Amino acid sequence: MGLAMRSALGVVLLLAVAGPLRADIYECEEPGGGKRFTNIKSEAKGCRQLTVTPNVVSPPPPGGAAAPRGSDARSPTPEGFPKVAPQVQQTRDNDRKKILETELINEERNLQNAKRELTEQENTRLGSERNAQRMLDRIEPFQKKVKLHEDNIANLRKELSNLR
Repeated sequence: MGLAMRSALGVVLLLAVAGPLRADIYECEEPGGGKRFTNIKSEAKGCRQLTVTPNVVSPPPPGGAAAPRGSDARSPTPEGFPKVAPQVQQTRDNDRKKILETELINEERNLQNAKRELTEQENTRLGSERNAQRMLDRIEPFQKKVKLHEDNIANLRKELSNLR
């Protein structure tokens, strides 16, 4: 018997032994009125067994359901769907760009303030703070604030680059 034949036979045996996947699920009422679900039969005394049907997704029909390469995969606009005039959309896009640019300026200012506060905290050593871990714990919120503003700036720049 060849290797391919043995592999095929092994797969067939495995599928035959596995059979359909199934588990008994029980719904139990808790004394407080809540519900508990379990698949352990010994814990399910006085519980109601649920009927569970597997969720099986059928493959798409051959030769037509998939969108051809290079085409727009989105569904077409329904008939009667409201349309936006090009000038109105251009105005909205310009407004969005202005808002993003203003937010970027504000985030850059906030980042500079956060970096200044972090530097002040790193340079401030309290007399009782000889423990390095306590110092790290104290400056951690300031580091997180700097990271947050850096991430915000990166995301705003990405959004702006998508507009141009």
